[in-house]
Amino acid sequence: MSAVTWDQALIDKYNINGPRYTSYPTALALTSDFDRAKVEQTLAGAPKALSLYLHLPFCHKLCYYCGCNKVITRHQHKADRYLDMLAKEMAMYQPMLGDRVVNQIHLGGGTPTFLTEEQLTRLWQLLNQYFTITDDAELSIEIDPRSCSDDKLRHLRELGFNRVSYGVQDFDEKVQIAINRVQDTDLIKHQVQLSRELGFDSINLDLIYGLPYQQPKSFAASIDQVIELAPDRVSLFSYAHLPQRFAGQRKIPDSSLPSAPIKLELLQLGITRFSAAGYQFIGMDHFAKVDDELAQAQQQGRLQRNFQGYTTAGQDCMLGLGASSISQIDGVLWQNAKDLPDYYKAIESGELPVVKGFSLSADDRLRAALISQVICHFNLDLEAFREQWQIDDFWDYFANTKAKLQPFIEDGLVEVSTTELKVTELGRLWVRSICACFDAYLDSEAGMPRYSKVV
Repeated sequence: MSAVTWDQALIDKYNINGPRYTSYPTALALTSDFDRAKVEQTLAGAPKALSLYLHLPFCHKLCYYCGCNKVITRHQHKADRYLDMLAKEMAMYQPMLGDRVVNQIHLGGGTPTFLTEEQLTRLWQLLNQYFTITDDAELSIEIDPRSCSDDKLRHLRELGFNRVSYGVQDFDEKVQIAINRVQDTDLIKHQVQLSRELGFDSINLDLIYGLPYQQPKSFAASIDQVIELAPDRVSLFSYAHLPQRFAGQRKIPDSSLPSAPIKLELLQLGITRFSAAGYQFIGMDHFAKVDDELAQAQQQGRLQRNFQGYTTAGQDCMLGLGASSISQIDGVLWQNAKDLPDYYKAIESGELPVVKGFSLSADDRLRAALISQVICHFNLDLEAFREQWQIDDFWDYFANTKAKLQPFIEDGLVEVSTTELKVTELGRLWVRSICACFDAYLDSEAGMPRYSKVV
């Protein structure tokens, strides 16, 4: 991507509070009046193959930037009780699934490697007890290098895990101190090398731009260190500063955060350097080697997006387990209780811990498909979309949207012809704002401030 001098007026114009669109509608649309009977009805018509997401909320130490649902504790036994509850939740779902199989499992958190080797073994046994896992299933886990010994990494591989994702965030020590996540660079290098030696199919490294004290020179050095490690994929996430929602973020002074122009420069550094190193720019925040499955999916128009981000496994076939997990199956979304006491109370009473949900309307499904196409592939074939969704005229249907898009068109972020809507190279950096033009919920949504800035 060519160098850009950021116009502050352009930033002020488009740097709105907006969703990341891991779903449409977003999780804010889920309501407590959701009929829990809808879960079983939905699973009865679910696809043959499902993805599982398991949320493991425990962390040994608080990372100040984190907006995930987590429990900070040094008490290892708390994970034992959590596994007891997960087992009961799995048992409740088992009869609803019939002959369905699981072809993808992802452990997220929190810190999944908070679990000991014995606890990880038990979790794997539970998964095999209650689900039919395909022989070629994609089994991935998020790893905090500080909580994963060599023996634990070997154990994960022996259990069958074939994909690992390491949380790097930034190699710069000043940044690490500011976010309370100091980790040794040599440790990360060692674990990446060991992962390769152990035969993991895919290694991903996470970086975050927009963290306190990040500057182009130091962040470029972190990017170069990642490139040297040669992971299969890189996630380059935008830091979402929402201290009103996440108490830990209040420990980060606003004055330490890079300005929007600097933050855009950090993103552009990532795009430029990873692209030059042979990585394909996936969506708005991922990079993958050109022969990687994710890159190939984008090349072939199969890339999709769900609550885990960009995926090849489909966006409407994910079952979430554990506190705060969200499921998305066949146009129905539901979420578990976030707090452990509420999650445990529901499980112990023999009920699924679902506290809210949402069923997509025909219009929701249409807009979800459109936003997914734009945020994954940055273009939309207007005629093909019209025929697929059986609407008479695209711009008649989206009459309100065309006026919202006009400024993006005038500023060179979007190009519209009679046959195609295309997000330009510069527009890719504002794709969340562009997708928001098609979002029917934003105009009336009082929760807008709960979203982060798109930059």
